[in-house]
Amino acid sequence: MKKLMKSYKSSIINAFSHTIKVCTISIAGLIILFNAISISASEKLEVDTDKTQWVDTFIGTGGDGHTFPGAVVPFGMVQLSPDTAAVNRGIDPQAEIYKHSAGYHYDDTSITGFSHTHFSGTGHSDLGDLLIMPFTGKAHLDVGTVENPDSGYRSRFSHNNEQSKPGYYFVELEDYNITAELSATQRAGFHKYTFKNNQPGQVMLDLTSSIYNFSNKVIWSDVRVIDKQTLLAYRSTNGWAKQREMYFAIKFSRPFDSIDLINLDNNRYRCHGCLDHKNSNNKTKPSTIVNSAIQFTAGKAIKVMAHYNNPNEAPLMIKVGLSAVSRSNALENLNTEINHWDFELTKKQAQKQWQKQLSVIDAKGSKSQKRQLYTALYHTLQAPSIYQDVNGQYRGVDGEIHQSADFTNYTLFSLWDTYRALHPLLTYIAPDKVPDMIQSMLAHYQQSYDNILPIWSFQAHETWTMIGYHAVSVIADAYLKGITNFDTELAMKAMLDTANHASYDAISDYKKYGFVPMDKLSESVSITLEYAYNDFTIAKMADAMGNQDVAKTFYQRASSYKNLFDHDVKFMRGKTSKGVWDPDFDPEDAKLMGPFTEGNSFQYTFYVPHDVTGLISLIGGDKAFENRLDTLFNKELSHEKIKEHEDIAGLIGQYAHGNEPSHHIAYLYNYAGKPWRTQERIRQIMDTLSSDKPDGLAGNDDVGQMSAWYIFSAMGFYPVSPADLTYAIGAPQLPYIALKLSNGNVFTVKASGLSIKNKYIKTALLNGKPLKRSYITHNDIINGGELKINMSDKPNKSWANKMYDRPPSMNMN
Repeated sequence: MKKLMKSYKSSIINAFSHTIKVCTISIAGLIILFNAISISASEKLEVDTDKTQWVDTFIGTGGDGHTFPGAVVPFGMVQLSPDTAAVNRGIDPQAEIYKHSAGYHYDDTSITGFSHTHFSGTGHSDLGDLLIMPFTGKAHLDVGTVENPDSGYRSRFSHNNEQSKPGYYFVELEDYNITAELSATQRAGFHKYTFKNNQPGQVMLDLTSSIYNFSNKVIWSDVRVIDKQTLLAYRSTNGWAKQREMYFAIKFSRPFDSIDLINLDNNRYRCHGCLDHKNSNNKTKPSTIVNSAIQFTAGKAIKVMAHYNNPNEAPLMIKVGLSAVSRSNALENLNTEINHWDFELTKKQAQKQWQKQLSVIDAKGSKSQKRQLYTALYHTLQAPSIYQDVNGQYRGVDGEIHQSADFTNYTLFSLWDTYRALHPLLTYIAPDKVPDMIQSMLAHYQQSYDNILPIWSFQAHETWTMIGYHAVSVIADAYLKGITNFDTELAMKAMLDTANHASYDAISDYKKYGFVPMDKLSESVSITLEYAYNDFTIAKMADAMGNQDVAKTFYQRASSYKNLFDHDVKFMRGKTSKGVWDPDFDPEDAKLMGPFTEGNSFQYTFYVPHDVTGLISLIGGDKAFENRLDTLFNKELSHEKIKEHEDIAGLIGQYAHGNEPSHHIAYLYNYAGKPWRTQERIRQIMDTLSSDKPDGLAGNDDVGQMSAWYIFSAMGFYPVSPADLTYAIGAPQLPYIALKLSNGNVFTVKASGLSIKNKYIKTALLNGKPLKRSYITHNDIINGGELKINMSDKPNKSWANKMYDRPPSMNMN
């Protein structure tokens, strides 16, 4: 997903209470599985106790997955991970910048260092706070280049000497014969460096380094030496988030022998006891610390080099606490979460947290399937992430410091991506976190100068990236599922204020014309369609709250999609404020800043998730709708039509699995009475666009959305329209998956006879009774039970083909 696009565009223009049920578990026979992988005699179909063994953190680090392999705990504020490139906007090709959105790419052969904050799976980037790199030999100040690693402090490495598990990362830095190990807590990173050579060593702490770097990105930074084992630091940056602030408390396990504070800023503020490397003939000469001295420097280009004469006498460990509030909070976070020097203890605690979170799902399948499933689950449990100190303080979107008394503040709301599947999934796998996430969005609303819910926000900043107001979907989906332990009246007010905010992306025009005119705003068709869905979710929640006037208004607004359907061409099409259709319309064209957002009309015509039945009627009925779906999957999409978008990837015809607007489309055959076609398409997508290799994701993981799609689809169902509480059935891709719910119930999906050939549903039983509809409901899941599906190599064309067996739509209610 090209997060950059709209960001720069805008700068220019539980309460669950149910009876506990226990389900029996059985599996019969030896099953041959999909992805051309058969289960060998040694691969027993058993439920494993240790789920972390199946997580491969390198899946998604190749190709365009944009995930990172480093150490993080569930929903942790710190993501301590290696960086392999120091690309610069305006210098390096855009493709290289895009490729390194997570700082690390599997194709690279050298490491620049280890920084403490990373996005997982985004298409645009920032972060990479406080890069640390140990080395020996010549004391380089520059990172060096990919082509010539010896020109700087970066080091070559090999994947043969690299390991990663949840909460832990290990690599051999080949140029320096140093072993690097990383672990993390919620708010602190733990480094362990073992120097194997008998020669002096250095540790670089680089406050200038960033992911997605450019000149003058650092607004200000400073570092203070407290004693020979403790530093405090700060930096503010102008990246994707403007004037983002982060504070650091850094502790070394052994006193350094000397330290250099290196100020490369021509306009430095002050420099007490630091080296002037701009005017020094010896740029690596250390400055000796006087025990009573306090060294300090501030400026826009600060680096620190700690020197050790005998670094190999014992492993050197470094602990770093982070805070967005203050240096003292960073130190408190560090002292609270890692009050020892036992690296193995922190590593074990991190892995214990992951084991608990990953145990929400039991699964049977091949090794490859379990690697993909549990890695996907791992990726869905990283964000939104905690953005609050141990004392309850956090920096708000207003820039002020707030004290949270009754909730934990979260950040990183990539809502255009994650409302689709990630947030619905979190209501099952982490329901205890959902109220806090919603309260964090409501706090954003209250603190926002615009009085609007987050659009695409992180670390106290609204980036205004992407379109729609999808926070309303997340709130409505949770509320309608019974997660109501937040201020629901405030939530409804926030939803209404957001949906009626006249200055946000042509909402006033949307209300005036019933659509966003293409002469008023680019991406107008996509915006209209997504507004219509958002309005449906507001109507659903208002309806449930007894506010019929609001519900009526927003149900009417939810039908706005019809205003951009051109009956002559049978596609969604741009229209001017005077009612003139786009004269340059091409359903395959995905030009940048055109009528569609990271997509074309072939894809976006199917974006009416809340009223698929209404869309079928517009297109011409079931058969015409099926034919249009077939055309989407079968008609080749020319690269010329999508060349301006890195994100339109993972293609099957016009279908682009590598980007979110297509994610629900394979399930739409169900609405036309052809669920067996959905079963075919899901298997096709799984077989051709997913694997357990580093490049095993078809596109950006987008903060867990791609992974959430995989988990739902592997279970055999998907939330086409979050907040309507139904899930369209595809077909299970593993023989057994059990979802263990927070209310004590278990929802189990069993696929009898599943194999490479047996991809079709023959019959289905829900709690022992025949299931003849092509969807299940939230209550079916949360009440616990068993969905047993008998698979066949031949489609059952009569299963769930009646009108009343199809998933519901708005116009059917």
